[in-house]
Amino acid sequence: MRRLALWLMAVLMALLPVGASAQNVADPALRAKADALVAILDGRGAYDAYFAASFREKVPKAQFATIAETLKATLGAPQKIETLTATSAWSADLTVGYARGTASVRLVIDPAAPHAATGLLITGTAPRDDSLAKLEAEFRALPGASGFGLYALGNGKPEPILEYRADVAAPLGSAFKLWVLAELARQVAADERHWADVVKVGAPSLPSGVLQTWPAGSPATVQTLATMMISISDNTATDTLLTTLGRAKVDAMAEAGAGSVPVMTTREMFALKGDPALMKAWIAGSVDERRALLVDNAVKIATTKLDPTVFAGKPVAIDSVEWFASPSAMAGLLDRLRGADATTRAVLAVNAGVDPAIAKRFGYVGFKGGGEPGVLSLNYLVQAKDGRWYAATGNWHRADDAVNEVRFAGLMGRALALLAAR
Repeated sequence: MRRLALWLMAVLMALLPVGASAQNVADPALRAKADALVAILDGRGAYDAYFAASFREKVPKAQFATIAETLKATLGAPQKIETLTATSAWSADLTVGYARGTASVRLVIDPAAPHAATGLLITGTAPRDDSLAKLEAEFRALPGASGFGLYALGNGKPEPILEYRADVAAPLGSAFKLWVLAELARQVAADERHWADVVKVGAPSLPSGVLQTWPAGSPATVQTLATMMISISDNTATDTLLTTLGRAKVDAMAEAGAGSVPVMTTREMFALKGDPALMKAWIAGSVDERRALLVDNAVKIATTKLDPTVFAGKPVAIDSVEWFASPSAMAGLLDRLRGADATTRAVLAVNAGVDPAIAKRFGYVGFKGGGEPGVLSLNYLVQAKDGRWYAATGNWHRADDAVNEVRFAGLMGRALALLAAR
């Protein structure tokens, strides 16, 4: 599973020339460079010619392209520089107009010709004339299958604000780890376990994560494992926790929230997808037969060498060898986590998983995403600054091709921005 932590990255690396900060009139070269930024942000400009070598060393072209595509996915195509406020002859604060919003940008250029850009800082984004109807239309236009739900959370069941295929179960990828976190929180609340309990790290899985590189049997608290499982989607931490808590109890948590069972470990998932015979038996089996399959092949799965190229960039059995739940079910799970203790919510909030400019509009943002080739799932628990709670959960999957992470992250970012504006 890959960590999905897609948000805008910004870099500012420029030293203003002595005395320049006292000037408030932009040099004509700065205005020309600002106008040329629109093409750069649209992916049409000459990156190497636009930016100085010092900037390119810190922000390679591929990394900048990801930033630019994230902006476009969220705001549409860049159109023009709407405002330019000079902070010196060679630096300015810009408002870049996009089809669906604006981006605030600080630009610094070299005073010497050819006036290459030495600094660029994206300080925030804002939607323009966005709506729930427009958001739903774009979800419906995604190739393959998708679903999402926005919910107000209160004393009863999550109250739908907007739903699309919200009762249809979909593959979750690493978002299934929310079941593990919820079961851990339940055991802590029941005094069956404590956050400071120390356990030994179990059999290594494949990345994402880092624990697969640790010495076998390294001690770690369950809070450390939970934090790594949620914030960096550590697969080995997940498997260790799931095994420690007990599969039957994690299954019960998943079933209570209309999730699929049995809940595989990540190692089991990789092993099944890498073994045609095991995968065939899993697909054909009932729930009880699948449970027996995992038990009967436990030694084989625990000792087999996992193939890191099992996906080879293509979807593999995403409609069968996966974890499944609907958007409405995930909203209920997020609501359950909202009612857990402060440590659970703190673990969920380590990685906000959204543009910081959007995250700052909330008092709290908890997040867990999941993905593999052909599968994306993003799930947010947020609290508005007026105290109201919401859940935003969405999925997109297709068996014939990969899905565009940037495009989907942009849609979910817009959903959160609309919630923040309520």
